[in-house]
Amino acid sequence: MDTPLRIGIAGLGTVGTGTLRLLDRNRPLIAGRAGREIRVVAVAARDRGRDRGVDLSSLRWYDDLSLMARDPGIDVVCELIGGADGPALDLVRACLEAGKPVVTANKAMLAVHGAELAELAESRGTTLAYEAAVAGGIPVVKALREGLVGNRIRRVYGILNGTCNYILTQMRQSGRPFAEVLAEAQELGYAEADPSFDIDGIDAAHKLAILAALAFGGRPRFDAVHIEGIRHVAPVDIAFAEELGYRIKLLGVARMTAAGLEQRLHPCMVPGDAPIAQVEGVLNGVVAEGDFVGAVVCEGRGAGAEPTASAVVADLVDLARGCAPPVFGVPASRLEDHPVAPMSAHEGSYYIRLMVVDRPGVLAEIAAVLRDHEISIEALIQRARNPGQGVPIVLTSHETREAAMTAALARIATLPSVLEPPRMIRIERL
Repeated sequence: MDTPLRIGIAGLGTVGTGTLRLLDRNRPLIAGRAGREIRVVAVAARDRGRDRGVDLSSLRWYDDLSLMARDPGIDVVCELIGGADGPALDLVRACLEAGKPVVTANKAMLAVHGAELAELAESRGTTLAYEAAVAGGIPVVKALREGLVGNRIRRVYGILNGTCNYILTQMRQSGRPFAEVLAEAQELGYAEADPSFDIDGIDAAHKLAILAALAFGGRPRFDAVHIEGIRHVAPVDIAFAEELGYRIKLLGVARMTAAGLEQRLHPCMVPGDAPIAQVEGVLNGVVAEGDFVGAVVCEGRGAGAEPTASAVVADLVDLARGCAPPVFGVPASRLEDHPVAPMSAHEGSYYIRLMVVDRPGVLAEIAAVLRDHEISIEALIQRARNPGQGVPIVLTSHETREAAMTAALARIATLPSVLEPPRMIRIERL
């Protein structure tokens, strides 16, 4: 097909300008692979006067996004504005209503409104593509939706936020505290001035909701994700993890259980020799476990202008070729409302760190509480004596239910010999 695919780009931030540069720099290569030229014809952004380092003089400029959605001279709109609601959602709805395909990097919008948008796209005979929304340049959406389509997915998990992975990596390598490493990440541009979206797990949880929908054929449910960030991970926990043969990672995990679909995002101790433990720095990594293929590991750059632009252009090439799979891998009408597995029903092993008064009988008191809640100790670390003063005790448990562990820790926290709230990190058996 010789007719160019005409593109409108809404949002000229890091990803938007990166997409423009990639389409320009690799124009002949992309046209050869797509079978036709992919040509940007229009753009939209808040500030016309800002110098973005790219030539926009030949492009139509839209201040009104609804006009871009209705422009018959645009075949595909790239929504690169961001945000779960507001202008981004209004634009995508308008494009799909008009039967115009959309490519987006907007994980928040998909995690919250994905099912609605998939149904709208299907009803209008068009599509919504979003490879760039999860793990940047890593083609994990295509892997789950197409490459592993013949497999029943048992579990999907991964490191989905480069900022948190960088902080945890630096804490482990240097022994420095969280606040100090966070400040360094901000200076290097790996963390925002307000880093809460990343370090409190919201960003990664959006991505996990999308991965879970793809893996299990369900409607994205961000509200069903259990979310914990990394603010309370201390260097002492990282050191104990190493001693026990683990590394601490902020992991998103989705799996189907007897209680329903479990979606959880929290710090995990993972075996030090597991592939996911070797994903360091700002990199992302995703592992999908299929019943026939086994574990498939994808690793790479999960954010930034170039990796994310790479994913945007991959979607554009698919559209240029006429490839338009269902948004979440199955027809929108068949997306399931899976029962939500409550976190209290989670079954697994746990790392517990206690600060206690060093006196006779303390271990017996703690062991009695665990016994009463049917929790078995797997390993125990107790440091040198410091009679009458505070000392740390670390233990790991055999597999138990979260409800039992939560109740036991609440009781342990009330013991007179326990000086601080107990610290708990889940252990992920990989």
